[in-house]
Amino acid sequence: QIQRALRSLSIPLERLHIMKGHMMQDMCKGLSRQTHAQAKVRMLPTYICSTPNGTEKGNFLVVELCQNQVRTVLVTLYGDGNMSPQMVYKIFDLPEGIMQGEGEALFDFIAQCLSQFLAETFSSDTSKSEERLPLGFVFPFTCRQTQLNKAELLSWSKGFSCSGVVGEDVVQLLQSAINKQELCHVDVVAVMNDTVGTMMTCSTEGRTCEVAMVADKGSNCCFMAEAYLVETADETSGRMCVNTEWGCFGDDGTLNDLFTPYDECVDVESSNPGEKRFEKMVGTLYLGEIVRQALIALTAEKAVFTGTDIGVLKEKGVFTIQHVLEIVKNEDGTTDVKKILEALGLQPSERDCGRVQQICRAVVGRAATLHATGLAAILSYMCQTRDMETLMVNVGMEGELYKGYPRFEEILISVSRLLSPECMATLLPSRDGSGRGAAMVTAVALRLAAQRRELDEVLAPLRLSRPDLEKVQALMKEEMERGLCKETNAAASVRMLPTYVAHTPDGTERGDFLALDLGGTNFRVLVVRVTEDGISMASEIYVIPAAIMQGTGEALFDHIIDCIIDFQTKQNLVTDMLPLGFTFSFPCQQMGLDKALLLTWTKGFSASGCVGQDVVQLLREAARRKQHLGMQVVALVNDTVGTMMACGYDDPKCEIGLIVGTGTNACYMEEMRNVGTVEGDQGRMCINMEWGAFGDNGCLDHLFTHFDKVVDETTINPGKQRFEKLISGMYLGEIVRQILVVMTEKQLLFQGKVSPKLQTRNIFQTKFLSTVELNGLPLRQIRAILNELELDAGFEDCVLLREVCQTVSLRAAQLCAAGLAAVVEKMRQNRGLDQLNVTVGVDGTLYKLHPCFSKNLQKTLKDLAPNCNVSFLLSEDGSGKGAALVAAVASRAAN
Repeated sequence: QIQRALRSLSIPLERLHIMKGHMMQDMCKGLSRQTHAQAKVRMLPTYICSTPNGTEKGNFLVVELCQNQVRTVLVTLYGDGNMSPQMVYKIFDLPEGIMQGEGEALFDFIAQCLSQFLAETFSSDTSKSEERLPLGFVFPFTCRQTQLNKAELLSWSKGFSCSGVVGEDVVQLLQSAINKQELCHVDVVAVMNDTVGTMMTCSTEGRTCEVAMVADKGSNCCFMAEAYLVETADETSGRMCVNTEWGCFGDDGTLNDLFTPYDECVDVESSNPGEKRFEKMVGTLYLGEIVRQALIALTAEKAVFTGTDIGVLKEKGVFTIQHVLEIVKNEDGTTDVKKILEALGLQPSERDCGRVQQICRAVVGRAATLHATGLAAILSYMCQTRDMETLMVNVGMEGELYKGYPRFEEILISVSRLLSPECMATLLPSRDGSGRGAAMVTAVALRLAAQRRELDEVLAPLRLSRPDLEKVQALMKEEMERGLCKETNAAASVRMLPTYVAHTPDGTERGDFLALDLGGTNFRVLVVRVTEDGISMASEIYVIPAAIMQGTGEALFDHIIDCIIDFQTKQNLVTDMLPLGFTFSFPCQQMGLDKALLLTWTKGFSASGCVGQDVVQLLREAARRKQHLGMQVVALVNDTVGTMMACGYDDPKCEIGLIVGTGTNACYMEEMRNVGTVEGDQGRMCINMEWGAFGDNGCLDHLFTHFDKVVDETTINPGKQRFEKLISGMYLGEIVRQILVVMTEKQLLFQGKVSPKLQTRNIFQTKFLSTVELNGLPLRQIRAILNELELDAGFEDCVLLREVCQTVSLRAAQLCAAGLAAVVEKMRQNRGLDQLNVTVGVDGTLYKLHPCFSKNLQKTLKDLAPNCNVSFLLSEDGSGKGAALVAAVASRAAN
């Protein structure tokens, strides 16, 4: 019978693996908004998003509601890495019956304790007695927290059942009671349970602690989860401490096969049968009862206490955790065990003492093993969700079982390593209970609030309101009209250049066409075959060295012709005279479809002898120099028009082209009657807006921040392409870098240390913004980006970096949307429509690769132009395919 009892209390390793898997599944259920209500592991957000960094200083009050006491603490921090906090505390016993009385009486008593404590602590220092005192409230019961200082009690436990508190905000109840005591300088800043307090207590003295476990009357664990996974809270950046409330694990039946008859008896006799099944197997409130039930059952089977009176064991609560721990600790024979059992009124034999000791060890050993399994589930979950191969983490420990059972730590470490070999946990004993931790939570909250105020001050100029965007939209419309008007065109910042493209493809185009695409450091040559079955393409990318980009025009166009000859040779097209569409993504004044004067270089080009020249002629002259006859330039198009034409082949409603990549631009089909710079009133013509220069006349100066001005001044074209410098990929990374430098100087980032690399222009590439803003990107990958810049980034630095990137990219998307809103509204009004349905063909790496840009752009556009139903079609190869289609449409018209 004894062996059978001991076997029922030991759990095989395979079963522990299954239990770990079940707990991880239940954790995921608890974090998901859809399944949270059904989860037994509640996974409650605590709104604690950061651990101490050692700079916290000041006086902080703590009130801790314990099992039968109120503990008041005053913690003084000195900003010295929290190595030597000063603590003064006083403990008050709870009056008889208050735990089952009215809630108001309980909170009034807590406030009276606080008032008395402050009066005694500050009796000799009246100056301090009036200073504002932030307070952290340790409230060790299950709450639904919606802010750091707002928590609604879900249920009482541990013998408490005060009326009028369940469903109420406990912070408000405490603050009201404090105000009654006329302690108007005391503000409740944070509420947490004892588990969270333990984690924060263990996060002092230069260590970070990201998990805490309390193995006490109840049992619980908390840990720092990736915030985007905590769907029940709105926070998506960084990490948030989650209070697992794992005591209810198994209430759905997943632990039924582990429940022994002794556990069943304890459960039935408890105040909440069927609930908190896990806690009832591991909490010290229940372990003495499990032993008592086992001894009653074994006596009935005549395995212990034969022939003696065990009436005393029939009394609930007689066998306490203190008895169990004393019996377990006793390694030297059974003499002391006999004394303990005799003191209870039992008459044990030598054999009884040995068997009782075996049962006690089995019960506490099982409790330690189950704690280890829960910890293993949490560690593996952290490791997986952080995308790490191995996890090393500190675990804060507190509680009667942890402190009182000598083998608890050994079992916890060994079993959790067996179940989660990829994780290495170091246990940190909590000192000062959770009081110091509550002060830490409060101190960190105040530090973060101050940091938030400074951060908002830095980023405020970059955050645009609805009126700001409406003003940009109105200014864009004004500039568009100035650009279209013959009299004002020369002075307009938005040039509104006619492209001489009057039609989009109609599907009857056929043949082979060459396309060139020159728009940045890479240059492409393509052959595009248009047949009844659709379009097929072959292409090759060539690099333009910086020396050629900034050398002579002759060298640049000779290099381009060399690339074309190389491509045609590889494609066996040297002998064919093919129509060629030339995508040239720089501001030009188009004089005809195959004649365009370069107005200015952008995107880092500065080849001499080109500005003011016909670029088609420059290409033809280079072909003559190289004696190349295999091509005939029929159309010059910029990449924006090419994008519109490429998408127009797939969607006849596509009448706008948009590029948001290294640079930015837009084009659209305007009514000829509105184009004052070209003769004729019939039909439509595609207008190349060249909107990158919007604001060059000063109309956007009110939006330019200090950071934008610094970036503009260090470019090769200061004062030019102002709109583009707020939006396009070439500049966003540099804007972010300028902000990071200022924030570091203000001690908001990287402990105020600016690395030489961060001082280097253009070191922070725009592709980093796309990476940093990926939802769910593990913070260690953001850290890796910062490490490349030789920055020793902490977890908080990564969170702040993400916010800076989000602010800069959101502004870019919103400004782009405001410009587009002006375009679609103009088209709608031109056509006299109540509702415009139009498609935008869009290209560019920023739009395509940034995780949020397109969504933010579309949302803002819908808001600013509600009467326009705008679809977006990604260009598969705008500048290549589009240029060939312009050539194809031109050839069709010529034929």
